[in-house]
Amino acid sequence: MTPQDISIPADLLPADGRFGCGPSKVRPEQIDAIVAGATAVMGTSHRKPPVKNLVGSVRSGLSELFSLPDGWEIVLGNGGTTVFWDAATFGLVDERSQHLSFGEFSSKFATACAQAPHLGDPTVIESAPGTHPLPVAEAGVDLYALTHNETSTGVAMEPIRPEGADAGALIAVDATSAAGGLPWSTDDVDVYYFAPQKCFASDGGLWLAACSPAATERIERIAASDRWRPASIDLGIALTNSRANQTYNTPAVATLLMLDAQVRWMNANGGLDWCVARSARSATTMYAWAEASSYATPFVADVAQRSSVVATIDLDESIPADDVNAALRANGVLDTDSYRKLGRNQLRIGMFPAIDPGDVESLTACIDHVVERL
Repeated sequence: MTPQDISIPADLLPADGRFGCGPSKVRPEQIDAIVAGATAVMGTSHRKPPVKNLVGSVRSGLSELFSLPDGWEIVLGNGGTTVFWDAATFGLVDERSQHLSFGEFSSKFATACAQAPHLGDPTVIESAPGTHPLPVAEAGVDLYALTHNETSTGVAMEPIRPEGADAGALIAVDATSAAGGLPWSTDDVDVYYFAPQKCFASDGGLWLAACSPAATERIERIAASDRWRPASIDLGIALTNSRANQTYNTPAVATLLMLDAQVRWMNANGGLDWCVARSARSATTMYAWAEASSYATPFVADVAQRSSVVATIDLDESIPADDVNAALRANGVLDTDSYRKLGRNQLRIGMFPAIDPGDVESLTACIDHVVERL
C-alpha cells in the first residue's frame, strides 16, 4: 500500500481540509464578496470612489480591529512583506537597525539592511530555530526589527520595546502570520506590518502597516530628505496615497475585496479578542494531541513560545512526514507540509481564525488514522 492508497473515513475528515500557512484557507463568503463586486468594483478605476471606498473600508476596519489610538494610520502598498522590507531600508531606518533572527523569514529584513549601502551595519541577534531571542537596547540603533510569529518554525514572541533604547527609536514588527490572530499592544510597537494571505485569508501581493505618529513622522522626514528611493517602494508616496484611500500603482482589487470581507467578519464576531481566542482554541487541541501522542512532539519546547496560529509538530523518524502528508492530500486534507528549508520530519499546521477549531480536531484524528495504517 502506498500512502496515496490510504482512505480516511468520511466521518473523520474535516469539513474544510485546508491547513496551509499561507496562502491559507479562504472562506467561501470572501469569494462571494468578489462576485458581488464583479461589475461595480472589479474592472473599474482604482482612482474612483468604488475602489477608494473599498480601500477606506479596509483601513478603517483594521483600525477598529487593532483598536488603534488617535494618530495611528493604516498605510498600504503593492507587493508583500518582502517588498516592505526593501521599502523600510529606504524609508524607515535612519542609520542603523537591530534585528532578531530566529527562522527563515525573520532573517530576511536583516539581510536587506546589511546590503543597503546608505545604512550602517545592522546588529543581528540570533537564536536556534524553535526559540526566539530578545531585543537588547543599543546606542545608535534607531529601529528595532522584531517578528511576532516566525512562520517557518511556529515560534511566537511578544513584541516589546527594549528598556533603555535611544529616544525616538522605532519598533517595527513583522506580523505577516500574526496580525489578526495574536494580541499586541500599541504601547510597544510603532510599525506593525503584514501581508493579507494568512490570518486575513486573502491573496498576497499587498503589504499593510499600522503606523504610530512617530513612525509617520520618520517616514515623512526621510521622504523630504535627499536620500534616493525608488518610487514604487517610497514609503512617503505610500503614506500620501493611503491617506487618499488609494495605492501608488494599480492594486489587485480582488485581494482587497477578500481582505475587506475578512476584516468585517472578524469585527462582527468580536474583533481581535475573538480571533485570538479562536486560534488559541485550535492550538490547545493541536498541542495537547501531540503531547499525548506516542509518535508526535511539539517542535517548540518552550510552551510560552509556541504559536497559536502556526503549529510545528515533529514526528518520530520511523514515520516519514512526507508519507503522512501524501496520504492526507490524497484525501483532500491539504498543505500540512513542514517548511522546506527547516529540513525536519515535521508537520506544519495553520490555525488562523478562518480555520474552524473543530476541523483542527478532525485533523488530529485523520493523522492518527493515517499513521496507524502506515
